Amino acid sequence: MWTRHHKNRKFGRLVLPAVTIAFLGYFGYHSIHGDYGLKAGEKLDVLLATRNTELASLVHARKKLETQVRLLSDGSLDRDMMDEKARYQLNMSKPNEIVIFNR
Repeated sequence: MWTRHHKNRKFGRLVLPAVTIAFLGYFGYHSIHGDYGLKAGEKLDVLLATRNTELASLVHARKKLETQVRLLSDGSLDRDMMDEKARYQLNMSKPNEIVIFNR
């Protein structure tokens, strides 16, 4: 009868835990710092908030422009609006007027 004698190796007992730690460490790091990780999600939330505020300001500006276009459109010319635009384009005013440019 043959018997095998194995030395008690400490290295053999550490292989599986070392591979497991490396595996979990790799995926743990990328779940936090990766392209689709938690940090990227936070950056995306900040970007979304800034884009929403930018969108709100652009929508407000567009509504303002649509109102001005509606006042200058066919059939319903508003004399005050037409006078304001003409004075602005020609850079003229009456002597008793105060002109404030909003830019």
